[in-house]
Amino acid sequence: MGIPCLFHEWTGFYCPGCGITRVILSLLRFDFVQAFRFNPLLFVLAPLYMLYLFTEKKRIQPLSHVIMAAMLILTVTFGVLRNFPLFDYLAPTVIR
Repeated sequence: MGIPCLFHEWTGFYCPGCGITRVILSLLRFDFVQAFRFNPLLFVLAPLYMLYLFTEKKRIQPLSHVIMAAMLILTVTFGVLRNFPLFDYLAPTVIR
């Protein structure tokens, strides 16, 4: 089961969010390795987002802006790299 990505359907390229539905379904089955293979970006962004929320709550504005910029740069970079053959391991894959 999965929701098809319209960006992937139309262009053939993977977007940064491709595989998120499968990540959620894998996490619901406690299959963390497979979830990581579907979209490793979420495992990087989740702690950064928690840190961002903490810095926003504590009103540490310069640091929260840096974290938000880092998350944006990571997302764009991940979305671009996962479409190059050299980085095809970043594409959503089934390991079993």
